[in-house]
Amino acid sequence: MNPILGLQLLVVAAGAIGVAAIARRRGWPAPLLLVAAGLLVSPLIPPVPLQPELVLFVFLPPLLYSAAFDSSYLRLRDVRRSVTLLSVGLVLFTTAVVGWVVHLLLPDLHLALAFALGAIIAPPDAVAAVAVGRRLGLPRRSLTILIGESLFNDATALTAYRVAIGAAVGGTVSLLDSIGQFLFAAVGGVAIGLALAFAFAWLFQHTRDSLVENTLMLLIPFAAYLAAESVHASGVIAVVIVGLHLGNSMHLRGFGTRLVSGAVWKVTDFFLEAIVFALIGLQLVTVIRGISGYRPWEVAGYAAAVLGVTIVSRFVWVFATYLLKLLSKGDSQPTVPQTVILGWAGMRGVVSLAAAFAIPPEVPERDRAMLLFLTFTTVIGTLLIQGMTFPSLIKRLGVSSEQEQYEDRLAEAAAQQAALEAGLAELERLVAEVGEPDEIQKQVIDQLREKSWRRSLTAWERLGGGTGPGGAETPSALYRRLRREMLQAERRLFVRLRDERRLDDEVLRKVMAELDFEEAILER
Repeated sequence: MNPILGLQLLVVAAGAIGVAAIARRRGWPAPLLLVAAGLLVSPLIPPVPLQPELVLFVFLPPLLYSAAFDSSYLRLRDVRRSVTLLSVGLVLFTTAVVGWVVHLLLPDLHLALAFALGAIIAPPDAVAAVAVGRRLGLPRRSLTILIGESLFNDATALTAYRVAIGAAVGGTVSLLDSIGQFLFAAVGGVAIGLALAFAFAWLFQHTRDSLVENTLMLLIPFAAYLAAESVHASGVIAVVIVGLHLGNSMHLRGFGTRLVSGAVWKVTDFFLEAIVFALIGLQLVTVIRGISGYRPWEVAGYAAAVLGVTIVSRFVWVFATYLLKLLSKGDSQPTVPQTVILGWAGMRGVVSLAAAFAIPPEVPERDRAMLLFLTFTTVIGTLLIQGMTFPSLIKRLGVSSEQEQYEDRLAEAAAQQAALEAGLAELERLVAEVGEPDEIQKQVIDQLREKSWRRSLTAWERLGGGTGPGGAETPSALYRRLRREMLQAERRLFVRLRDERRLDDEVLRKVMAELDFEEAILER
């Protein structure tokens, strides 16, 4: 890598992390603030190139894998019809509508390039929408649909993009060939994903080492993506399939693997998402320079038209499928407010920009510049217009998951009660096998019973929001507060002993880790 480019990326990463940290502290949506910051500083710094290979082969696989790994296979299966309609149907519909409109606006542009632009801007990136939706309590079904759409729509869009670019550069491509390429990419991606998923699952059964397993997990998305792309199958689908399978079987791994995995992927997501959204805004100067030969009002009109068509086409498709669902018989019917929110959650992301930058040099430079400009304005427009108004729209429509949250707490309390009874029954069986316990054994048994009781009590107290009658502190809340203060006092003592050279640093790290785990349990 060019040292200058490496230094630029390092500076971008540091700045992006700082902006994301401010967003987290203020409770603002980090993706939107990162894009805005990138737009503001772009004219003030040397251009930072967005390399398609960096996005598609370095950033995209781990982000897809992490999202799939954390997703619920069972919930995705419940909404598979909606996800398919959005990730396949809506992408192809948007590709066709946008391509047709662009062809009318720019008749000199090759028709295949017009449809390539449609494929480029067709797939939304749900990162910003999901982040806002989770913070504001969007219903679980809506979040699942958005996540499922974002997991699979890139595969459809990138396949359609390759077909369109191939037609523009290499000549005519028949409809039958296009369908064949799409089916091969999809089926090949699923097959490779399943094969790797079973292979890695077998490997994990024989490692039983949390450090080794999590290190392998960092390599899995790249291995799946490259394996699929090397045979022209869908790397996106392969990564998603592996992530869903391994995430669904995570309960088979050891507790250490699960604890480390959560921390590893939180850091990875935070780091990569901060960089990619900052890179979007930083492309402003590069994009503007490319269209210097056009009249400003002319390109502004093109950009507004494409942005408007992109937004409207999603609404048309979402409400058309909503009407079809109303006519069909199903247990879960969407509401109008939920459908409006789903239609407005069409923010585009870095994959669209990467695809635009990857347009081959065989395409005339003037056409490439126009396609890149229209992609950039659509991405920025959807992120700022829809992203900035998305929180207020959720609040105004009154869409909430309060009932789901209450039902979750109730189900957890019931499950904790059942688990308590099962655990205590097993404890009594073990005590009966041992016989009459001595005094020390009695104390240990009593402590186990008390701990089980406290866990069950905490779950039931959550139904009341963590407070007792009259807003008084519940026994569990009081226990957690006092124990936290005790842990702080213990930490201060350990540090003082270390400073006095009465305790080695290695011992200090060990006892601190034990206290940290206990506090993590209290936080849970």
